[in-house]
Amino acid sequence: MEAELLCPACSIPLTEMRTGAGIIWRCEKCDGRAVGLQLLRRTFTPESINPLWLHAIHHEGSSARPCPSCGNPMIEVALESGSAIKVEVCRICEFVWFDAGETQALQVRPPPKPPPPPLPQKAREAIALARVQQLAEQARGPDFDSAPPDEWWKSIAAFLGLPVEFDEPAQERRPVVTWFLAAVIITASVHSFFHLHEVVQRFGLIPAQALRLHGLTFVTSFFLHAGIIHLLGNMYFLLVFGDEVENLLGRLRYIALIVIAAFVGDVIHIASEPNSTIPCIGASGGIAGVITFYALAFPQAKIGFLWRYFFYFHWIRLPAWFVFVLWILFQIIGAYEQKIGISSVSSFAHLGGAAVGLAAWAVCRKSNVSVTATHGTAPS
Repeated sequence: MEAELLCPACSIPLTEMRTGAGIIWRCEKCDGRAVGLQLLRRTFTPESINPLWLHAIHHEGSSARPCPSCGNPMIEVALESGSAIKVEVCRICEFVWFDAGETQALQVRPPPKPPPPPLPQKAREAIALARVQQLAEQARGPDFDSAPPDEWWKSIAAFLGLPVEFDEPAQERRPVVTWFLAAVIITASVHSFFHLHEVVQRFGLIPAQALRLHGLTFVTSFFLHAGIIHLLGNMYFLLVFGDEVENLLGRLRYIALIVIAAFVGDVIHIASEPNSTIPCIGASGGIAGVITFYALAFPQAKIGFLWRYFFYFHWIRLPAWFVFVLWILFQIIGAYEQKIGISSVSSFAHLGGAAVGLAAWAVCRKSNVSVTATHGTAPS
């Protein structure tokens, strides 16, 4: 049989009272109440309860009447700072004794907010179906039965063998850096076409003479191209994919990405053929960094290709991550062909720029710079 709890004021047994939150004990004579600390914390705000318990455990009060449960002296503490109301606390049993009316000074916890009304069954089914379709679209791999893009120029680009971007996201800002860079490259390259051999020999990057013109050829070679096809190909990838990287990173980070990728690409090219006297030109090292960053930032974006078989045309859409993996494999093969002397394209410069794009994406993710979006593309 459990021992009875006694009123510390009247020394008579307390009456057990069950409430929705727990049990309290009440004196029928003086209307005092003994309440457990845990019940108080569930019923009243922390601002009301925590101060009196902190005062008790730090002995910031005077010795008072015996505890209703264990009989040890309780500690009389102020209900709150500056309050004239004092209650008695037993640190052993964690009981708090309130004389009549003292609980009215406590602040009751607000009732929990009612849950929102349930959606109608049709609405829940529509939301679930939309979510399933979204997940299916994200997980879906190659699409071999795709409609052509809405823009007419994309069909022309795809007919020429170039990849095209499907459903690109809206731009938050105009890609002025991409436009300006493309304009400068086109102007410099077209101007050099009138005396291409002389210009390339003077301003191209020669691995065996990498520091000639005080290293200026690291810069000048970026703006020169070997012909109209070389120029148009690089500018296509820069304009189509660079605008969204600029929008994602911001102008300063975007410029830094291109500069570092171009420089590292040149260094890797020099390291692969340090004794070569053949000039290297083109912006593809820097653009490879941009394309790599784009593919990693938008892995589920769809890239379209036009498959042709005589007069039969068929659109194929591939996720950007898949295209990027294929591109890397082609660059590795190209690097091998370059090393054995059967290719004049510097795949080593592409791989160097791609490594910078990968590093930039990893740094941005680690520094909590947002590089996630619902659409995007990858290199071809």
